[in-house]
Amino acid sequence: MPPLAIRAYTATTALGRGLDAQARALRERRGGLRRNDFPTTAPQQAPLDCWIGRVDGLEDAPLPAHLAVWECRNNRLAWLSLQHDGVVEAAAALAARYGAERVAVIVGTSTASIGATEEAYAGLRGDPPRFPPSLSRAHLHTPHSPGAFVAAATGLRGPCVTVATACSSSAKVFAQAARLIGAGLADAALVGGVDTLCGSVLFGFNSLQLVSPDPCLPFDAHRTGLSLGEAGGFAVLERCGADEAGLQLRGYGESSDAHHMSTPHPQGLGARLAMADALARAGVEPAEIGYLNLHGTATPANDQVEALAVASLFPPQLHASSTKGWTGHTLGAAGIVESAFALLALQSGELPGTLNSREPDPGNGPQIRFDNARAPIRYAMNNSFGFGGNNCSLVFARA
Repeated sequence: MPPLAIRAYTATTALGRGLDAQARALRERRGGLRRNDFPTTAPQQAPLDCWIGRVDGLEDAPLPAHLAVWECRNNRLAWLSLQHDGVVEAAAALAARYGAERVAVIVGTSTASIGATEEAYAGLRGDPPRFPPSLSRAHLHTPHSPGAFVAAATGLRGPCVTVATACSSSAKVFAQAARLIGAGLADAALVGGVDTLCGSVLFGFNSLQLVSPDPCLPFDAHRTGLSLGEAGGFAVLERCGADEAGLQLRGYGESSDAHHMSTPHPQGLGARLAMADALARAGVEPAEIGYLNLHGTATPANDQVEALAVASLFPPQLHASSTKGWTGHTLGAAGIVESAFALLALQSGELPGTLNSREPDPGNGPQIRFDNARAPIRYAMNNSFGFGGNNCSLVFARA
């Protein structure tokens, strides 16, 4: 595929706001997980006993008055994330160059604004019940709320898409942008992802017996499950000029193995297909990849099959790791956040390890590393795999 230039990118997670906060925490091996203190909407329901990656300050950061109709935790996090690392300015510059109608908005999410819907229904009172005013904002209580909000907040008027493919959502936004620009439907794109914690997330994953009571241990022999988190992030993409230097999206790969609703294919077929497709589209050999950010949720099944797929495709010298021990699994925002981590590795040569994990699972290949490392690299990848076998891999370059 023709490469796309990455004009700006950012991430806000439990590690802090913006790229500097992410880079410092990764370098210092300082995680953002804490014991669950997220309030529940159900009366007399105790918080789930687990660890979470919660973004501080959202409760005290209402949307600006002109965006108040979009008020909810998810959109607060999207707005907060947009304010860092020159993303809004880069998008505005492209709108000025091409016209706002030629800049697409593509946002990934897993649960959209369902937390606001939970709060609205929890506010029902009386017999017959009286609907609280927040429940009448139909535009908020839809899967497209994040994409529509970002378009409203930025003034961009190009194709507007909300991608909801579970935990691959905000990786697939890069693929969607490449297709829209390649087809001539847009000249540039603001892509991103946002997901916030809520009862449906915490208790839903717990009902699948996937949540660990302790901080998650990706690829560790003693892992028992994931830690959930919330995050937001964005990137600005446009066509590259001839022989242009800088950060680039070089390839994407997608697959849907549809093996099971919530369990990956036992041989990692879908994961391998997505990775191989991304490499082929980028024109890059496996041995050229310097860093791979793994999906690495710390669930027994995911890590086992991802390790198998990686070992079948990459040579032993690859540095691959999961960063979910730092942030928690941020669901629909994982793709954009972990793409930001891959881009940081390209820029700095600082390759994250796998936080908290100490004893490698016997099924791990030599590619999976627990310690941080330093090395100049030219290509980095990110894996994001969702329920139903909905997979996406991305290849980034430092040209």
